[in-house]
This record gives sequence, structure tokens and C-alpha cells, in this order.
Amino acid sequence: MGKNLTKRSEDYSKWYNELVVKADLAENSAVRGCMVIKPYGYAIWEKMQAELDKKFKETGHQNAYFPLFVPKSLFEAEEKNAEGFAKECAVVTHYRLKTNPEDTSKLIVDPNAKLEEELIVRPTSEAIIWNTYKGWIQSYRDLPILVNQWANVVRWEMRTRLFLRTAEFLWQEGHTAHETKQEAIAETEQMNNVYAEFVENFMAIPVIKGRKTESERFAGAEDTYCIEALMQDGKALQAGTSHFLGQNFAKAFDVKFTSKEGKQDYVWATSWGVSTRLMGALIMTHSDDNGLVLPPNLAPIQVVIVPIYKGEEQLLQISEVANRLLSNLRSQGVSVKFDNRDTHRPGAKFAQYELQGVPLRIAIGPKDLAKGTVELARRDTLTKQFVDTDDVVSTVTSLLKEIQKNLHQKATQYRDEHITEVSSFDEFKEVLEKKGGFISAHWDGTIETEQKIKDLTKATIRCIPFDAKDEEGNCVYSGKMSKTRVLFAKAY
Repeated sequence: MGKNLTKRSEDYSKWYNELVVKADLAENSAVRGCMVIKPYGYAIWEKMQAELDKKFKETGHQNAYFPLFVPKSLFEAEEKNAEGFAKECAVVTHYRLKTNPEDTSKLIVDPNAKLEEELIVRPTSEAIIWNTYKGWIQSYRDLPILVNQWANVVRWEMRTRLFLRTAEFLWQEGHTAHETKQEAIAETEQMNNVYAEFVENFMAIPVIKGRKTESERFAGAEDTYCIEALMQDGKALQAGTSHFLGQNFAKAFDVKFTSKEGKQDYVWATSWGVSTRLMGALIMTHSDDNGLVLPPNLAPIQVVIVPIYKGEEQLLQISEVANRLLSNLRSQGVSVKFDNRDTHRPGAKFAQYELQGVPLRIAIGPKDLAKGTVELARRDTLTKQFVDTDDVVSTVTSLLKEIQKNLHQKATQYRDEHITEVSSFDEFKEVLEKKGGFISAHWDGTIETEQKIKDLTKATIRCIPFDAKDEEGNCVYSGKMSKTRVLFAKAY
């Protein structure tokens, strides 16, 4: 597993693609635009999944599973949603193949096996779920419904990149039903906060919470909240979204309930989701020219122990110490691997674990045995120290916390240094070209201005930050009055 990564400063996109493959996270598959997530990459996703799942259950949600296929008529029921996803839909039209009479080694679609109604492979599940909820909801006593689904979805992307944009990807999608508008808005806010807390504390990625503009909203939503992160190349990445759907889907699928007062009303709805794009965010926020850098909370292996030895006798002596450390560290909840493979030299192992972002590496050789020490190397700072064997457990547990904190601080400093306030369009374009990052600028609130800026610069409004201060000014493009600044950036 040779490193030889392209440097980030030379070609950030190439560096990213190489790193995903060389660190054994994922690879392109035989299916155009789809990826194979390899065991090491999937182990990181599983840790994300486990932590998020815990948070969902703590906030009263339950997991369910809904069909992969959505009948076309159901998909069309909510017009804005159907229109928003139409160009990305994969459609099933037939249900059987048959042997080609001209070449029996080949298969063709059986024209007699055409579906009565075409099926959409879900790009998102609102349609099938709200059609299902119609049978679950009659009265206010049936509310709220707080359901989450872990699933795969298909959006037929033409230009793909591993984790960031693939035709099929993994995600979770929450779909909730409520009695009142206030309750649904509170749910939307709560889940956006759950995402922010997870990404900040577990992934060590600082985020800005805000709401999307009308043109950037989820198709079929009345309001979309989001968390936006900044990658090392100065581009933004949407790390999670939470949508207040109003009564749009309830009206489309005729989902009504009888209130406490005996009146009939439409249900209020939310949906929210994060996907394997978070893997891309993780890689692009922390990693360096030597490979992955993983926050300890998400590292499948937090500590690796590598023996340095000549001959069987030295290996046995080192293994005794290594296995004791392994046992003691695991008893403290630390995930540890003892790599005693005799097929790889220590240098090759060091290179592999550096590339794969293992937070801490312990090396033990004969000299260490004699001194009663081990060599401890940090992945985030690439620094080394010698630690007494008796102090390894306490040192490791405190260092893992320190690394987690350090990665968050480093990413926050970069992000904060790359939020630039501008007051003219010339300044806007110059900052975008030369510095990148988030540009804080006044906007007149019109879709026309937003589109014009996007056409001219490729920058979009990432969010209207919740903590944006009231500040009158002039729109950076049109010069019209504006009451607050918004954040623009080029984005993934």
C-alpha cells in the first residue's frame, strides 16, 4: 500500500480521489457511477451510523423500512417533489428478460413483460412513506409518528465522485408526522441540531447552522434548515439538511386526522437526512499529504501496536507486553489492533496506518523491552514520544481526547480564517478567486440576483445563518437594500 499521493496544493481533486482508493475506503464498481465501499470505509460509516442511530432513538424515533420502488403515480402526487427529482430518476419499465432468438447467449427485455405502472427507484422516500402514513393516521391519538429509515437511494448523476456524488448512495431519512405546525417546526430544528452536534463532536468538523434560500430548498419543502462545513480547498459542503414540509405531502396524499375538538385537518410533516457524503467531508476536512487523518471517535482502529523484532524469541517477548497492553486498553473502551503479521516489515506497516489515519501508533522493539517503554506516535501532529509501559493506558486515553479536540480546533481556525465579509461585487469575485471559503455578503432576497451571481461566479448561497446579526446594507450585486448578510461559496 504505497502512499505517493498527489499533493493537495498541486491537485486537490486528484489527491482526494487517490486517497479514497489508496486508504482502502472505496473504489469504483462495474456499474457506472456506483461505488464499492470497502470494509475499512464501511467500518467508519458504521461508527457514524451507530452514533446517529443512538441520537435518533434518544429523541424518540424508531427505525422502519419502506420499499425501494415507488409507483410513478405516487411519485407524481406532490408536484414540486416530482419535478425536483425527475431528471435524476431511474425507472423500471419491465420485469423480465428473455433469450434473444438470434443469439441465445444474449438476453433481451421481454416486450410482453411490461409493467402496468412504471416504478421509480427511490431518489427519496416521501411519496411511498406518506402514502403508507395515510393508513396509519386517523386521529390525533396516532400522532406524532417519528420514524427513520436507513437505506440506499438512487439519483442518476452524470458526473460522479466517490462518496461525494454517486448514482447510488447510503443514507438515513427521517419522516415525521405531527398534529401542529409548531410541533413540526420544533422537530425540524431539533434534528438540524442533532446533526450539528454529531458533526461537531464526533467528526470534529465545525459547521454553520442556517436555512436555505427558496431556490436551494428541498423540492416540496416550505423551509429547509442545514449545516454547512468548509473543506480545505475553500469549497463548502452541505453536511446535513432538515426540512419543514408543511402540509404539502399530507394534502398530496390526503392524510387527515381528527383533532381533539373533533375537526378534520391535514397532518404537518418533516423529513431530514445525512448520507455517505459525510465520508467525503471527513476526508476533506482533516486529511493531509500523508493520507487520512481520523478523529478518534470515528476511527475503526484507534491504536495500532507494531512489533519490531528479529527472530521468534524477540517476537514472543514483545507479544507478551503487546497483548497485555491490548487487553488493558480494550478494557478502557479503546479499539486496538496488534499487527504481528510476518509478511510485512515494520516500515510498511507504519506507512499503511499513517495512510489510513490511525490516531495513535505504538512501536515496541527489544530496546523498548529493556527500558520498559514504548514509542507512541500521533497521526495528527506526526510527533513521537517514549512512554513507560505502566503509563501507556492513561497516556493513550488522554491523548485520544486531545487529538479529537485538536482536530476540531484546527478545522475551526481554518474555517474562521476563511469567512470574509465583502461589500462590493468586485471584492466578492476577487475573494472567491484568490482566497475561497465562505463569503459573507448582503443579498437583496431575490431569486434573480441569486441566479445571476451563480451564473457569473459559480458561487451559491450556502445558507442564511441563524446567528446572522441584523445589519442593514446594500446587496453586493444589485445595490438594493438588504437587512442581513448571507454566506456564499463554491460548493460540492
